[in-house]
Order: sequence, then structure tokens, then C-alpha cells
Amino acid sequence: MATPDDIDTPDELDDSVTDVTDPIPEVSAAEERDEERRWRTCVIGGIQRKIDLKVIEPYKKVLSHGGYYGPKRSAIIVFSACYLPDHGRKDYDYVMDNLFLYVLTTLDQLVAEDYVLVYLHGAIERNNMPTFGWLKRCYQMIDRRLRKNLKGLYLVHPTFWLKTLVVMTKPFISSKFARKLQFVNTLEELSELVPIDQMSIPDKVKQIEFELMIKEKKRKQKLHRSASDSSSQEIASDNVTDSNDSMRENQMYRKFQSDTMALSNGWF
Repeated sequence: MATPDDIDTPDELDDSVTDVTDPIPEVSAAEERDEERRWRTCVIGGIQRKIDLKVIEPYKKVLSHGGYYGPKRSAIIVFSACYLPDHGRKDYDYVMDNLFLYVLTTLDQLVAEDYVLVYLHGAIERNNMPTFGWLKRCYQMIDRRLRKNLKGLYLVHPTFWLKTLVVMTKPFISSKFARKLQFVNTLEELSELVPIDQMSIPDKVKQIEFELMIKEKKRKQKLHRSASDSSSQEIASDNVTDSNDSMRENQMYRKFQSDTMALSNGWF
């Protein structure tokens, strides 16, 4: 049983609390600036939001400026899907939410008037593909000015998944916006639409382009061989036919000679 002498007095308690409390660490001016640089404030849909720039640092290359084209010097904005985060991240939703805000605000800064958006789908891994919900939210929250000034959305190296996704988006996108969508099979085909010399194209996408070129070359060679084989067969068939015709002509000629001789013998 505790006696009065065993109970700490208020002064003793204060001393003990003071002894165990850690001092509040001081933050330097440089650390404060670093903390400020980590966040970007933006207003989306009338609501002020903060973007965690540190967590999306590895994925900022997803959006880049690809130069200008045309007499109006319209901007070319490139979205490289291969730089999107992996679904395996525990904070995947948090990263994608911040990346979404970063893309919107960066687009707003890069685009002054008309522009085209080039979506490089090639080289994206299955685990990096954005979800349907994320893409839908992107469309719904894009500023009206950005939608109106968008003159074309080129989907490069489309896959069956991407084409299916476009079909799924038709119900909630406007027909006017849908007309701006265009599938582009290769970078060579893209270069016929907009200049690509200033675009920052990922090496992975270039590798996909190279593989497609090799595949197309092999396909053409196969078609050429098939056409050559078919032509050779036709020539061989024609030769056989000519040979058969020649044999029949010879047989007819010999029969004619035989009949003529027989007829002559009968006359004389």
C-alpha cells in the first residue's frame, strides 16, 4: 500500500515530464523551401487542391512538350503512357490522383491556344495501363477551354485493349470530341500528320516502332514470295499447257501426213 511519501508532488511530476519530453526540432530555411517546393496548389472545379510533387517525381516525364506545327504554331503535347506507375504500388491510387492533377495543371500551363495531344501507347506494360475510371475522370475534369482548343488526339501504336477502351468511352464523351480521336499505327504515319523531330519519344516506344517495321517488312516479303511462287506455278502450268498443245499439234500433223499418204496411194 502506497504511503503519502511514495506519491510524487506536482513539482516532481513537472520535473519528470520535462525530463522525458523531446525538444521540438528546428526547421532550417532550406528545409522550409524544400517543403514548399514539394507541393503545388491548384484550383480544379472551383476547389483548391494540393499536388504532392515528390511522390510523382519519377512519373513527370509522362507529359512533355513536342514543339509546334502549322501556320498558327499550334502546340504539340506528348503523353507517354510507358511512364505511368505500376499498379503494384501500395499508394497507387494516391500517386494517380496527384499525377492526374499534375497533368491537368501542366496542360493548362503549356497550352495557350490550339494544340494536339499525342498519346504514345506503345511499350506500356499491362501493370501500367491506366484504369477506365481514371481516364473517365480526366476527361470529365478537363477544363472546357482545353477541350475546345484540342484539335486532334492521336493514339499511336493502338492495341486491341485501347481500341476497346475508346468504344467504351463513347457513351460519356461528346460526338465532337470523338471526331478528334484518330488511331495512328506507326511513328512514320504520325510524322505525316505532325512533325515529330522535337518530340521526346521514349526509347521503349522507338523499340516498338522498330519491331513493327521488321514485322511489316517480313509480311511484305512473305506476300512477295507467295506472289512469286504463284507466278512460277502459273508459268509452269502455262509451260505444261504449251507442251501438251505442242504434242497434240505434232500428233495431229503426223496423222494428217499419214492420212495424206494413204489418200495419195489410193489415187495413184
